[in-house]
Amino acid sequence: MKKIISMLVMSMLIIGILAACGGAKEESANEGVNKDSDAKVLKMATSADYAPFEYIDTAKGEDIIGLDIDIAKAITEKLGYELEIQDMDFGGLISSLQNGQADFVMAAMSATDERKESVDFSDTYYTSKHVIVSKKGSGIKSVDQLKGKKVGAQLGSIQEEKAKELAESTGFSYESRNRVPELIQEILAGRLDAAIIEDTVAKGYLEEAKDVEGTTIEDADGGYAIAFPKDSELKEEFNTELKKMIENGEVDKIVKKWFDAE
Repeated sequence: MKKIISMLVMSMLIIGILAACGGAKEESANEGVNKDSDAKVLKMATSADYAPFEYIDTAKGEDIIGLDIDIAKAITEKLGYELEIQDMDFGGLISSLQNGQADFVMAAMSATDERKESVDFSDTYYTSKHVIVSKKGSGIKSVDQLKGKKVGAQLGSIQEEKAKELAESTGFSYESRNRVPELIQEILAGRLDAAIIEDTVAKGYLEEAKDVEGTTIEDADGGYAIAFPKDSELKEEFNTELKKMIENGEVDKIVKKWFDAE
């Protein structure tokens, strides 16, 4: 009898050990699968007030949409990354790369020499023009007619740099605002005589706000590109896919989706 009980106890111990080993192996395998299936999340910073490049379509929800968003989603998907988008003022975008808050920036940002001192840029994916936006009937049709006027521009934008440059040569004062809608409101309220805005962005406001008009003045400098922290490995990864998208017409298709590119 004792022998039978001993055998039963031994059998139960062996079964328990085998079950424990099997369970440990299964947990380890599951952990490996979960780890491998988790795509790395890339954080993109933008300033979502710049339709059609990036803006919040309140009629359809709070998601940020636009030309830049479509390109960013296409590239990150091709590279196997998940995308997280952060909205902030344009003036804080460069610092978001420098302090590790963002992995890259897409915000209709021109790759100027000054910015290249702080961040790295991808190849150019779009080139734009400057537009002087003023109240309808203002009579402002050229840069020379800005003399003695108060002109606005978006803080940190290429248009702000152009306003500074033209203010010295033409003789007008300029003020910066964080967001483009603020510039339009200041013009309508009479606190600004005009603002210098990127052409495709200006087009949206010119169509929506019937009390303003615009005049194209010249090409913007540098062209729009994706910004990265200095020496980021993402630059080459993104450039590889961006080049493919430009060559196969995918970028052009996205541009045409959002506006009639000339």
